[in-house]
Amino acid sequence: MPSALSISLVTQHSYGPPPGPPGPPPIPMNSRPWPPPYPGPGGMPPPGPPPGHPYMGHTGNYGPPHGPPAPPPPSGTQHYGPQLQGSQQQQLSYQYSQCTGSKKALCIGINYLRQSNELGGCINDARNMERFLCERFGYRREDIVVLTDDQHDPRSVPTKANIIRAMQWLVSDAKPHDSLFFHYSGHGGQTEDLDGDEDDGYDEVIYPVDFEKAGHIVDDDMHNIMVKPLPPGCRLTAIYDSCHSGTALDLPYIYSTEGKLKEPNLAAEAAQGLFGAVTSYARGDLGGVFTSVNTLFKSATTGRNATQRARATKTSPADCISWSGCKDSQTSADAVEAGAATGAMSYAFILALTQQPQQSYQQLLVSIRSILGPKYAQRPQLSCSHPLDTSLLFIA
Repeated sequence: MPSALSISLVTQHSYGPPPGPPGPPPIPMNSRPWPPPYPGPGGMPPPGPPPGHPYMGHTGNYGPPHGPPAPPPPSGTQHYGPQLQGSQQQQLSYQYSQCTGSKKALCIGINYLRQSNELGGCINDARNMERFLCERFGYRREDIVVLTDDQHDPRSVPTKANIIRAMQWLVSDAKPHDSLFFHYSGHGGQTEDLDGDEDDGYDEVIYPVDFEKAGHIVDDDMHNIMVKPLPPGCRLTAIYDSCHSGTALDLPYIYSTEGKLKEPNLAAEAAQGLFGAVTSYARGDLGGVFTSVNTLFKSATTGRNATQRARATKTSPADCISWSGCKDSQTSADAVEAGAATGAMSYAFILALTQQPQQSYQQLLVSIRSILGPKYAQRPQLSCSHPLDTSLLFIA
């Protein structure tokens, strides 16, 4: 088993939205120069995951997760939700993938070379993930498309058109128990939600290398391209190593490190709204009281309705999983690990499964957060296209 990685230098260089496209203002970035993107001989990435010695966290060596071995996913159709009455007596259903069919992958790494807010580790992330998929999950290089902005072939450059075309290739001819893998490392951001399926009122976006001319790619479109066409039992695993990526694939079931389904935090919103109302009343500001109460009602109603709408429109019978580098409201770090530039989320995902390949979804989420926790503020997220038993073995 290859040795684990070590954190030699961390720089909080965020994968935030670059300047120019629609969306919120860009997040300020560290302007220090980065090391060459490929530290290996001949300008190529070194073999295997980024090198180093065993990772040392605040509790010592990173080791296997606690608990009994995770069981494999069950076969057959899984039913959930209330059984309808009358002529429509059937429950909603989905199927876990056994990942025994064909394997295809799409790895995208964009450093935005010679552009403002250039990143340092994204190309390395794509190359490392390609190699990791071949070594750990049995993918073949001929079945992996890699788009990076250092390539000379125009078809391999991560323009908006090429990314969309590659996404369509990834899911074409998909069958039950196929394994599809999507990895993106680059800038991410948010833009106004127009269809009411976002709790916070913003859609998540990714930025192609030609975003200034072609624009960004919205989460609704990525969901429509890569999730909706998939049949029951087909696995899509997605990793987003970018800012504001918590729900970048619009999968409506989000899980905590306790393995529990997350719901809109209406209690926190209520407390904030009531505090504003009480403060305004104490100042004699009756207009402020009305505004705080109105905002509270609108926020609670919007959050609940958005969650219900997302589950009604974005639930899928396919087996789609997304690992994202941070919450929708957070930025994701670009770092230097053992002398090589890399994204924090890509690094942690590879490290966790290199150290302990057999982990449940819950264990893997905890492992990734444990690796990043001592150095980063970002909180990686796990989401799914259907209700997920997080105690099951993660496979890809």
